Formats: sequence, structure tokens, C-alpha cells
Amino acid sequence: MNRRENLKLLFTGALASGFLLTNCTPEEKQAALSPVNPGGTAGGRTDDEINIDQRLLSDVFLTEEEKKKLAVLADIIIPADAESPSATDVGVVDFIEFMMKDYPAYQIPMRGGLLWLDHYSRDHFDKAFLDLNETDKMKIIDEIAWPDKAKPEHIGGVMFFNMVRNLTATGYFTTEPGFKYLGYVGNRPNVWDGVPDHIMKAHGFELPEKYIDIYLKPDERGQLAEWDAEGNILRKA
Repeated sequence: MNRRENLKLLFTGALASGFLLTNCTPEEKQAALSPVNPGGTAGGRTDDEINIDQRLLSDVFLTEEEKKKLAVLADIIIPADAESPSATDVGVVDFIEFMMKDYPAYQIPMRGGLLWLDHYSRDHFDKAFLDLNETDKMKIIDEIAWPDKAKPEHIGGVMFFNMVRNLTATGYFTTEPGFKYLGYVGNRPNVWDGVPDHIMKAHGFELPEKYIDIYLKPDERGQLAEWDAEGNILRKA
């Protein structure tokens, strides 16, 4: 099983348990749906929420060098394949930048972890992390990507990489390509044609042929049924 499939299973499991990276106070969780905005729907963005988003988007936390490091890490975590784009292709680094400002508690661990990458890189390879070749970058990642195998002295790097991995997965699988990869289609009307014929026969049942013409058909499901004076459904023309 590859990394993308592992993340898919982890993320769908997180959805099932109600885990998402959110920043809600207990009061916000108990609050009623926000009012309807002009042209919007119940639960749409309030003016205060829009102003907060605009402020967060206008602020800058990550430096360009830090973004480049995160881009490397994000694409190691979720690389492109034949079916889907990479993490950076769908803007995961921008998502992480937003989360740093929306949830300030992430800022110190994130910046500290990115500095740790360079310190470790210089100590072991005499170069900054971004200056390493792909092989040496992966040597560092392998030291912190597997918590059960990591050395005790690398616990800080492990915690940092776990945070980046969680943010990358959340950012990726909440985009359209991420939803598509998960197979998530949202709420859609479906069509049920009744119990399949082979199942009916297996249990000793069958649909009476005299009713076939009046059974509900998928292409007629929007039509109203017609009844006679005695309560019998009328055959459709």
C-alpha cells in the first residue's frame, strides 16, 4: 500500500470519528446557524467571518524559504501519481500558511520544526535542507516519518513531521481533487429500482407481471401517480 492510500484510509477514518483541524470554541459549537447573507444560504459566512478571513489572507507568516521547505515535505507526503496531482499542485502550502494564522498555536512548532530541518541537515550533511539532493533529504525524512522507529533524540522532529503530515492530508483531501480521490460525492439523489430480480428469486419471490407496467420507473419518478375512483393506480400511457 502506498503513502497516498495510507493517507486516504487515515483521513476517511478521521472523518468518521469527527476529527478535523478546526479552531472552534465551545460557544461557537453551540451557537445557532449564522444568518442568511444576501444571495447565500443558512449557515453562510457572516460579515465578521468574512472580515476575519480577509485579515488572515492579507497577513503573512511563512517566509519564502519556509514555504519552499514545506513544498518539499508536502510533495514527499503526497506526490503526484497517474491519477491525481501532488500536494503542492492543489495549494497545500497556501492552506498551511492560512492555518498558521488561523490557529496561532501552530506557529512556534512549525517554525521550530523548519529550523530543526536545517540544523540537522547542517550537522549531518554540511548543507541547508533545501541544498541537499533528493537522497539526503529522504534520509532525514526517514528519521522522523516513522514514530515507532524514530530515535528518542528525534522526538521534536517526529512531532513536527506529524503536524506537517496532518496539515498536508487535511489540506489535500478537502480540495476537489482530494474529494475525487476519496470517492466522496456528497449528497446526491439516487435511484432505486427495487430488490434485484436474482435476489427475489433466491428467496422464492417474484414481481407479478401484471404490475410491471405500473411499477415506478427511474425516468418517471418525478411524475404524480393517478388513481381511479376505487383506489386503483392507473396504468400510464
